[in-house]
Amino acid sequence: MLCWYKCMLNSTFVLFCNFDRIYKVAEPKKVACANDPRLVLGNQEMIWTHSQGVVTAQLSPRTAALAKPKKDFGKNQCRPLFVYSCGRESTIWERPLLEKFSFPSDRLLKLAEPKKYQPAYLEKRPRQSPEWPVSPAALNYRASPRILELARPKVPHPEFLMARELPTKVTNAAALARASSRIQHLAEPRIRKITYLYENIFLESVIRPVSKFAHQAIASPRTVELARPKRLHADYVPLRDAEWPVTHAAKHAVATPRILELAQPCKRPMMDLVQINPDAFIVKEAAKKAFCSSRIQELARPIQR
Repeated sequence: MLCWYKCMLNSTFVLFCNFDRIYKVAEPKKVACANDPRLVLGNQEMIWTHSQGVVTAQLSPRTAALAKPKKDFGKNQCRPLFVYSCGRESTIWERPLLEKFSFPSDRLLKLAEPKKYQPAYLEKRPRQSPEWPVSPAALNYRASPRILELARPKVPHPEFLMARELPTKVTNAAALARASSRIQHLAEPRIRKITYLYENIFLESVIRPVSKFAHQAIASPRTVELARPKRLHADYVPLRDAEWPVTHAAKHAVATPRILELAQPCKRPMMDLVQINPDAFIVKEAAKKAFCSSRIQELARPIQR
């Protein structure tokens, strides 16, 4: 009992001591810019006031050199309007006349030399490269008579004629020539008799007239045999109509129990039960007592490779 009383006194004393801290923490936070001057956009006033040391500071030579603006070299030059144009035939700016007669310096000639290939690059470069240094031995080599013979271009055929220029010039004899009666006769188009259209006198008449011999012709046994149409199969049954009458026996027929059993729809479980099958990992009793046949054992053996 005494211990409990002492604990209560200690907790009460601690609580009274922490009241000042609680009041201090509970005070709202002061606004940082409450007493600061209001900034107005567009005025010339500084955001922060400069100190007296900054106002009386003297500029160093280095700062003065860095504060100078960059020199504009093209300010005093009279350039045309197409100075910054792209894709025009005219130059960007005109060159002085003395540049045409001046000679480049040794430094410019050295910089203008093409870059030389490195030995390592020449060794690793494939042979099919179009640029390959030719050795002095290859340059001074003298071709044999066989190589000179093979290097000769193929000669065209002696009877080869060059392509004639177009248009062909017509000679005066051909222009003033007159065709003979035979050539004019051969030049006439061939007149063909129209056999697919005949002028009918009567509407009931045939399109093409049948000759007298065709009317009196008698067909041979072979022609009669070939003219017979192809017969249908003996067991051929023609197509049944889409609508046919129902017989009296079908109307008064009584279904048997077996037909009624087969006519019932298939009962399937719900999808919820199919997806969550509690007996999915349960082995049946028949599977536990089953024996593997020799054929299944043979098929179950792994393939030896």
